[in-house]
Amino acid sequence: MGWPGQGLLFIWVAWLLSWLLASGWTARTATQQSPASRIVESVPVWSGAFLIAITPRGVLAAPLYGQRAWTEWSMLALTAAGFGLTWWARIHLGRFWSAAVGLKVDHVLVRSGPYGITRHPIYTGLLLAVIATALARDSLAGLMGAGCIWFGLTLKLRHEETVLGARFGPDYAAYKSEVPALIPRLRRRTAMTPGRS
Repeated sequence: MGWPGQGLLFIWVAWLLSWLLASGWTARTATQQSPASRIVESVPVWSGAFLIAITPRGVLAAPLYGQRAWTEWSMLALTAAGFGLTWWARIHLGRFWSAAVGLKVDHVLVRSGPYGITRHPIYTGLLLAVIATALARDSLAGLMGAGCIWFGLTLKLRHEETVLGARFGPDYAAYKSEVPALIPRLRRRTAMTPGRS
């Protein structure tokens, strides 16, 4: 494993450890999803992580594009950027963050900072890191793993949207209409002012 690969491993381990250490920094939980629904959402994510992490053999080792040094370094940079976004969003959300889908006591709808760019910036950053890592691994297994993780996070995202929509009603409906779920818009929509084109 060359330096880009070692760098990827280091970044992933550092992110996982820091995320686990910060997991206690949350407010008291008011409502939380059932263990069964959490398992349903987690299985694709952990399956995908396994596919990305393994050293594949046979058809799973089929290369996607053929690695070059600059692509490995680029994917390392994108992985770091993705994790940077997750931490920006995590810090901005503060004590309202939760590992499981649920609501905290006195939960408020956060729309500023990274939450003004996408409604789920932690997932956006994590998916950027996952896709970049899968491309750096350059294997069918990595690509399949990224797809599994995307599917699992989409299940969780939809669950969160249902919970937040029920809690915040019209405010969340307006938020959904103004801010994309995962992929930032290239240009922000602006409100039309009467008398101006």
